[in-house]
Amino acid sequence: MATIIKEKQNLTYLQWSHVRSSSGTAGTFLKATSTLDGEKKYYKLSNFDSVKGVIGYECVNEIIVDRLLDIFGVEHLPYELINADIEIEDSIFNTYLCASTDFKKAGESKIALDDYYRTNCEPGESHYDFCVRQGWKNYIDTMIAIDFIILNRDRHGANIEILRNSRAHTLRIAPLFDHGVSLLNSCYTQDDLESFDILADKSCNNFIGSFSCLDNLSLMDPKHKPLRHKLHASDKDIIFGDLHDIISETRIDKTWNMIFERYKIYENL
Repeated sequence: MATIIKEKQNLTYLQWSHVRSSSGTAGTFLKATSTLDGEKKYYKLSNFDSVKGVIGYECVNEIIVDRLLDIFGVEHLPYELINADIEIEDSIFNTYLCASTDFKKAGESKIALDDYYRTNCEPGESHYDFCVRQGWKNYIDTMIAIDFIILNRDRHGANIEILRNSRAHTLRIAPLFDHGVSLLNSCYTQDDLESFDILADKSCNNFIGSFSCLDNLSLMDPKHKPLRHKLHASDKDIIFGDLHDIISETRIDKTWNMIFERYKIYENL
């Protein structure tokens, strides 16, 4: 299960680089790296505003989805949620940030799926059919199901990666990663939470299929649903048990209702 470090850490030494949001949200996503005892670690912040500081919930979403994927038995990049002081442009901010390690094995290089598709597809071949031809049907169907359940708005072609080892002649698709722009990440106020339609079919930046996560479910064979395990009401405590002092009860309840109601739609296909 994804771990949460609630004791405040001093990470003011990290150097943050700006990565503009590809999802149309206001503000900036910031990333940093560090190497300790030979291990490289990757850090990222929730949506950052230069005046208000960290305003988003993307890092908490990563933990929620991490735990959801554990329940479903889906391979994914694991994240930590860390309470830390950070420094950006000579100002100190306290926030919860995400940390992860590299999913590449020794000797592997990575390439975004959209770039790999462009150099290896057949004429007129759809993104989905290309992945099926590569032997990744179950992976892609699983991704489509998860992205519908969490309403992932940012599954563009670089958020799916191919890992190659030229010397060993191996090729594999990377574990699922980057689920921050999902769930209720666009809700910053109580009014936003109350008005958000958890079943709405919002336009999403999907490389596979269409911009509709709901329509993309039709790409799967309903007789062979990809999620191996069921989601139960009791799983709410597994996912949110130690988040009560980090996000509001309103956000917890609405996020869970969103996950569970959308899961039931998937199950009833």
